[in-house]
Amino acid sequence: MSGESDRHQAVNLLGPWLIGGCLDLFLQGVLCTQMLNYFTWYKEDKLVIRLYVTGLAIASVLKSAQSFAVIWIQSILFINNLPGAILLNYTSPWFAGNPMMVATFDLYCQSYFLYRLYVISRRLPIVLPLATLFIFAYASMILATYYITLGAAVSSSIALWFACHLSSVFAADVLLSCSTAFFLIRSKQNVLPQTVGLISALVRLTFQTAAPAAICAMFNLVFSQVYVGTENLTSTAFNMALPKLYAVSMMWTLNARRTIRASHSSRQGISSSNEVSAGRGNSRRGGTHRNDVELGNFSSQLSGIQVHTVQETSIDVRDMFAPAEDHKTRRGRRDKDKDRSAAAQIESYSSDFKG
Repeated sequence: MSGESDRHQAVNLLGPWLIGGCLDLFLQGVLCTQMLNYFTWYKEDKLVIRLYVTGLAIASVLKSAQSFAVIWIQSILFINNLPGAILLNYTSPWFAGNPMMVATFDLYCQSYFLYRLYVISRRLPIVLPLATLFIFAYASMILATYYITLGAAVSSSIALWFACHLSSVFAADVLLSCSTAFFLIRSKQNVLPQTVGLISALVRLTFQTAAPAAICAMFNLVFSQVYVGTENLTSTAFNMALPKLYAVSMMWTLNARRTIRASHSSRQGISSSNEVSAGRGNSRRGGTHRNDVELGNFSSQLSGIQVHTVQETSIDVRDMFAPAEDHKTRRGRRDKDKDRSAAAQIESYSSDFKG
């Protein structure tokens, strides 16, 4: 009977740490590839963004080191001491401090997506409630970590604050993604037809990048409430993978600019054969023509054709993620443009990160 009990404890109390640590290390490999691509493709990004990504890289390496330490301690140092390995959940900083490390890492990534929402919407009343929800979630995790250090005797308090943290994070993630998609979709009403497809790509990207972390957070919340922490720690496996999923989501968003620009340029090149002859005079006046047409430059090429019906609008897909153009060079034109569409709102993003 004792053998069955020991096996149950090893599988349900130590196994999730092993699985979560392996997932963390696997996702770290994915993240390293994404960061290498970022620093190779986007050398023109402002220093602030590059430093932000550098900070993410350092934090991800430290988190992976902590995951490796967890696996090493419980699987090697305590291999013949099952009760001692289980007690590490409350006594060892590598184990007891893990939720706090995860919450800090998550907040670091979420702050980027909050700022992106502000750049798109330009409405603090939309962003501030979500920011408050994330801050509440972080404060809840601080309290949960405090109760973890008190031991299994206060497991009910640990479960309560974990529930507050996880439910707040999940709700804020869903609202953040939906709000971002809403303001992007609304911008379709006031942009050139050639831009609609690109806006649609950004909407799809919003949900694609948010889905993995949101699903993981949901399972983390469910399993943390279904099982008692002293009997089953299945939620720990999801909790350890969650920060890397947020980081992968952030890097996916940043690196997608290259693919979106290339896709848009390819479609425009195919569909604009008639426009080239119609706007040939405008092309001669405009000087050289950029081959890598971006979301903010094609309208200037069409302005000669549609001068009576469409105001010139400049949207750069990089503006939404990590701008690289000086705001002052476009301020005069933007002041004259009375179109308050989301296209102009996305354009203004450059004023904060480029210079």
